[in-house]
Amino acid sequence: MKKCFLLIALLGMAACGEPAPRKPVKASGNSFLNESAARNKKMLAQEEVLIHTIIAADSAHTYLASGEGSWYYYQNRNEAGSLAEPDDLVTLTYDIISLENDIIYSQEEIGVVQYKVDKQEMFPGLRNSVKLLRENEKATFLFTSPMAFGYLGDNDRIGPNLPIKSTIEILKVEKQSKNNND
Repeated sequence: MKKCFLLIALLGMAACGEPAPRKPVKASGNSFLNESAARNKKMLAQEEVLIHTIIAADSAHTYLASGEGSWYYYQNRNEAGSLAEPDDLVTLTYDIISLENDIIYSQEEIGVVQYKVDKQEMFPGLRNSVKLLRENEKATFLFTSPMAFGYLGDNDRIGPNLPIKSTIEILKVEKQSKNNND
């Protein structure tokens, strides 16, 4: 019994040695991110080629690049008005159409919208486009999927990574009064 107890004690002391450090798992954590970024760049390039093909085939309109990743042409232009700025309240109408001209959401279905510039949630293309148009202006925009509803879509009719077309009309711009009591 003493020998058994001595053996257990010796094994217990041997087990209380310094813990051996674990070796790191060899995996490249950036490979998924790098592949995803490459896939997104390729998809965006394909969407831009599609949009440029549509623009080239449309000889009736003169398209402008927004500088924010969309292209547009005016249907009504108003040089006299001022552009909407952050905090302004804009009354507008818009629709959402696929690049194949299938109506996803009609202007009637969406209705008249009041939007506080840069303070309310809207899809990125619409947020940027509102700041390009004056009161009583109407323009048709072509958006790549990141400027539309991105990789999630709208969880209803707009699928993931879908480039869209939207005709936006600014009905009214209510300028935010600035209190300069300094």
